[in-house]
Amino acid sequence: MKGHRCTALALAALACTLASVGATQKLQERYSWQQLDFVFPNQRLKQQALASGDYVPTNGLPVGIERWENKLFVSVPRWKDGIPSTLNYIDMNQTPSGSPALIPYPDWSSNVAGDCANGLSTVYRLKADRCGRLWALDTGTVGIGNTTQQLCPYALNVWDLKTNRRLRRYELRPEDTNANTFIANIAIDQGPGGCDDTHAYMSDELGYGLIVYSYEKNRSWRFAHSFFFPDPLRGDFNVAGLNFQWGEEGIFGMSLTPPQPDGYRTLYFSPLASHREFTVSTRVLHDEEKVEESFHEFQYLKERGPNAHTTSRVMSDTGLQLFNLIDQNAVGCWHSSMPYSPEYHGVVDRDDVELVFPADVKIDDEDMVWVISDRMPVFLIAELDYSDVNFRIFAAPLATLVAGTVCDVQAGPTPPFGSIQPKFGAAEPVGLAAYAGDTTLVPTTYAQPLAPAGTTYGYAPTAAPTPVKYTPAAYETPTSHMYSTQSYAPSTAKAYAYNKYHGVEFHAHGGPEAPSGGYHHGGPPHHHHHQHDEHHGGGGGGGGGDDRGYGYWGGAAHKKHDSWKQFFY
Repeated sequence: MKGHRCTALALAALACTLASVGATQKLQERYSWQQLDFVFPNQRLKQQALASGDYVPTNGLPVGIERWENKLFVSVPRWKDGIPSTLNYIDMNQTPSGSPALIPYPDWSSNVAGDCANGLSTVYRLKADRCGRLWALDTGTVGIGNTTQQLCPYALNVWDLKTNRRLRRYELRPEDTNANTFIANIAIDQGPGGCDDTHAYMSDELGYGLIVYSYEKNRSWRFAHSFFFPDPLRGDFNVAGLNFQWGEEGIFGMSLTPPQPDGYRTLYFSPLASHREFTVSTRVLHDEEKVEESFHEFQYLKERGPNAHTTSRVMSDTGLQLFNLIDQNAVGCWHSSMPYSPEYHGVVDRDDVELVFPADVKIDDEDMVWVISDRMPVFLIAELDYSDVNFRIFAAPLATLVAGTVCDVQAGPTPPFGSIQPKFGAAEPVGLAAYAGDTTLVPTTYAQPLAPAGTTYGYAPTAAPTPVKYTPAAYETPTSHMYSTQSYAPSTAKAYAYNKYHGVEFHAHGGPEAPSGGYHHGGPPHHHHHQHDEHHGGGGGGGGGDDRGYGYWGGAAHKKHDSWKQFFY
């Protein structure tokens, strides 16, 4: 395998790091788990799932979070068997702290792996908008390493959080992806024209592209640019005492400024294998005709400094950006009224035990910051100690976090950026203005039950069924890019698959004879191929490393510690 091979010395260093004494000073722990649990409909089904292997508590790793009113959403990818639900939430009214079991969202039957039309296979990053909608991209994959299978195409899902009904499912067009595509991150841009005036941005980390989706047009298009590629000088990583080379990772983290004077926002983004930030106006991204004519519209900023790889970032309504620093077990900050250079970057919190791999960072509508850490290096390289706390969710007021840092810029009109360095010509000023004029705030109450009374539940098996190759005939391609106004309320056990080891019985909502949405035995799995190096064979689902949790190696002879670096995100 190309790059650094984990050694006993490196693992010892990691263990030493985790054993060190430390405590977060500003971020306050709200939830923590030794291992994940789920709220099953009843104990009988839970015990049945444990006995069959459909639920394996030690196989789950939380990676993404989002907060909306009383719900704190948590995503759990199906990297291994035994993950009964990929999209989940915590009811913070019922459980304000502690180690709660995760509740599948919107219900169990909507979390069926491989039910392309109705279910979810694997979800990573989530976003709730100010119209009370939840956005999540389903990668359509299950498995890890050479067990990965692409059961369904990439599909963007949108739910009404007030009714828990799915508003739309949009499959990405074939033109939006390529053979190397892996997308785990999304950003949501609400315009001044109401809830329909919303765009989603999806960063293709290994296919090196940016996909734009218009909710109003119900259409997507793809941008290509050299700024989406990794920096060959920044492929060296140091995470929790481990050094490794991981140079293939392109565009990943994204954040959006408040609306600018021209009514558009500025998208900030960075490749994972990079210390540099890039920008582009959403005015460019909203114009499908700019796909071929916008190269010079993209700008670059200075580097953040050493050990500054980041995967997650978010910007407040006042232009304050927070981002994870995976090399530093820390969360960083920068205020967009200041030049983008290291002296104006700060660290709001750091902890070598509790913040090992701060996977996701969010700011909610109350200016509370949420951070999840998941010790992913240990999960993938060695073995987590399940008698210890492994996963944590922290919260703190944004003002408390930035107090005393260089990012503590008082509210008020911000001057134009002084930091954009045009590579191809003079950059237009893109100063920030305070967010104003949004009349589509989220409701202040929540009373809608998750499912009608009398609903029959089923839990979703997690191991993929017999490998299948999905083809246009396997799902409704002619209508898959159009949303349906049909009420979405699965209410019977026909919505989930049974018996993961003894063939697959799958029922679509239309009944056992329904022609679309079912599995068909026979045929090879569908693989995308990405050539990381000579040791890697074809991986499944356009993945390769980081958030997707699987690599591109070919045989079982590869040891876990040889391939761990392919799992970071």
